[in-house]
Amino acid sequence: MTGTVTDVIVIGAGPVGENVADRIVAGGLSAVIVESELVGGECSYWACMPTKALLRDAAALRAVRQLPGAAAAVTGRLDVDAVLARRDRFASNWNDEGQVAWLQQAGITLVRGHGRIIAPRTVEITGRDGTVSTITARHAVVVATGTSAALPPIPGLADAAPWTSREAVSVKKIPERLAIIGGGVVGTEMATAFSALGAAVTLIARDGVLPRVEPYAAEHVVASLESAGVRVLIGASPSEVTRDARGTVHVTLAGGGSIDADEVLVATGRRPNTGDLGLEYLGLAAGGWLSVDETLRVIGPDGTVPDGGWLYAAGDVNGRALLTHQGKYQARAAGDAIVARATGAPVEDFPWGRHVATADLRAVPQVIFTDPEIASAGLTLAGAVDAGLRVRSVEYDLGSVAGASLHADGYTGRAGIVINEDTNTIVGFTAVGPDVTELVHAATIAIAGEVPLDRLWHAVPAYPTISEVWLRLLETAAR
Repeated sequence: MTGTVTDVIVIGAGPVGENVADRIVAGGLSAVIVESELVGGECSYWACMPTKALLRDAAALRAVRQLPGAAAAVTGRLDVDAVLARRDRFASNWNDEGQVAWLQQAGITLVRGHGRIIAPRTVEITGRDGTVSTITARHAVVVATGTSAALPPIPGLADAAPWTSREAVSVKKIPERLAIIGGGVVGTEMATAFSALGAAVTLIARDGVLPRVEPYAAEHVVASLESAGVRVLIGASPSEVTRDARGTVHVTLAGGGSIDADEVLVATGRRPNTGDLGLEYLGLAAGGWLSVDETLRVIGPDGTVPDGGWLYAAGDVNGRALLTHQGKYQARAAGDAIVARATGAPVEDFPWGRHVATADLRAVPQVIFTDPEIASAGLTLAGAVDAGLRVRSVEYDLGSVAGASLHADGYTGRAGIVINEDTNTIVGFTAVGPDVTELVHAATIAIAGEVPLDRLWHAVPAYPTISEVWLRLLETAAR
């Protein structure tokens, strides 16, 4: 392998790296992808797919129990072993043969090992057996190494064998008691899942529950978690964590009080996997987030593209939008930009151009699979104000929509839009309630397309569906 030359080297074979390499090959260039773990990355084995598999059975059971006729046909509780077995199938039993076969079919060369930049467009690869080889790229190197769970500096925590999202998602046995440190997406989704699977869950949310979503959405989730028996401690902060000789975890809280649990899950954020990539060669900080320009080229501390602009960073590693679908969106833009530059084609580096990731700043969709679900796109009201926009918000009770009341007895939820007063367009959308996930793409299109409210009146929602909330929001906004 030493001395091999290819058009593009991609470090990281998760969904982002796979999509970059696929666009490169589709554009007529050659690509080598380097991976030190499983091909398919975090999303395939420890995040998107297996987490939603853990949550789906409980969500389906809750839905059935909200319909009297269907509820009469259901007895008993969740089969935990069956839930975990289905989770295993969605994680491909942590075997990447299928993903490797896809790479081969797509014409992408896979090299197993740890990649490190050692010279312009040159990557040194240390294989699993310790052998070292080098590959040089004619055009570009793309960093798509993603992120890992970050452990906060709580005394004793690292020595208490804490779970991160990986251990939680791949669990083989549900603990009787689970303490979760962190009230963000991972923390609330895992609180939802493990509570439904029989664990007594305590959620420690120092900075609040889902602090980055609209407050009304977070309030619905807190109420639901508490009604399911989850102990939610908002504002509490662990001051020490220990695990005793019997395996019990003790979480001491600042200000007094403690929590005993069989396991503790840390869900307090992510850190970029850039610690040993050779970034110092380009004057970049090892272990830091990679800043990028409009076309995903890495830029240095001075804001310029270093060394001719051959280094790109796509996905979570650049910190723009830590979501798999946004990373894949960046991958398509970066891959096509590399092909354009390599072939002398025009580069569309203007907003909403083919080779930029404009939506990262204006139209990011997200679904949080708690009970109830939260679907959002674009900016929250607070985010829009922080961005300097002149906005107003409009909210509506989802339970008052005919389609929602048909969907489930006692349906509760809320939806809202953030309106840019200067452009009369929607810049943000949030809905919370059972099965609101399918509302999110309509919102994403409205925001990305900058559709004026006057035109949205002509996008008539079908009756009776939950989507009728769009009409109700427009009516409320017009009053």
